[in-house]
Amino acid sequence: MIRRLARWTLYCAAGLAVALAALQGWYLYQVLRWNSTDPGMTSFMSARLQALRERNPRARVVQAWAPYSRISIHLKRAVVAAEDAKFIDHEGFDWAGIQHAIDRNRRKGRVVAGGSTITQQVAKNLFLSGQRSLARTAQEALITGMLEAVMDKRRILEIYLNVAEWGEDLFGAEAAARHYFGVTAARLSQEQAAQLAAMLPRPRFYQRNPASAYLAQYSETILARMPGVRVP
Repeated sequence: MIRRLARWTLYCAAGLAVALAALQGWYLYQVLRWNSTDPGMTSFMSARLQALRERNPRARVVQAWAPYSRISIHLKRAVVAAEDAKFIDHEGFDWAGIQHAIDRNRRKGRVVAGGSTITQQVAKNLFLSGQRSLARTAQEALITGMLEAVMDKRRILEIYLNVAEWGEDLFGAEAAARHYFGVTAARLSQEQAAQLAAMLPRPRFYQRNPASAYLAQYSETILARMPGVRVP
């Protein structure tokens, strides 16, 4: 009986290992594919669309892919300044930023800051749900490593700028630039770029509250940081 149980446990463990390896292989295949082809509907977009259609069955998300060369340098600098100042230098994880976020959240007694890099956010947006768990965090870390190993920084930032959420149904720089300012992503000014970058932590809230004093103040802070930012 004990021997049968041990054999059954070994088979289950082997089966689980094979399934996990297959899952990681699928993620890696997608990362390799998206290094040269543009992602379509991401996992996060699909989740948002499902939520929107619970209220309106005809709802849709708005996104138009803009190549890296057709996105304003001001937006690139603004987003890196706001979201991941060490983007050029790290290999997917900003350990100092993560520790800072942990310390700040501990002082406040709640989650007020995150330490996710742009690469980690790309991993979440492309593949994962918004739910938080140890398993999801571990998977995010693995995909982040894949992205950094396969893609250069320019490609990672290009994908991020095209899949980031900028409103209830708005994704990507092109849709955001047209919706908020009536221009293409290529023609965003420094001030417009700073405002879009300032919206990223709470895009749906700021879409409803564009006159927020905090949004204006944070935009000015990002604007001041932009001249010293390096982008790929």
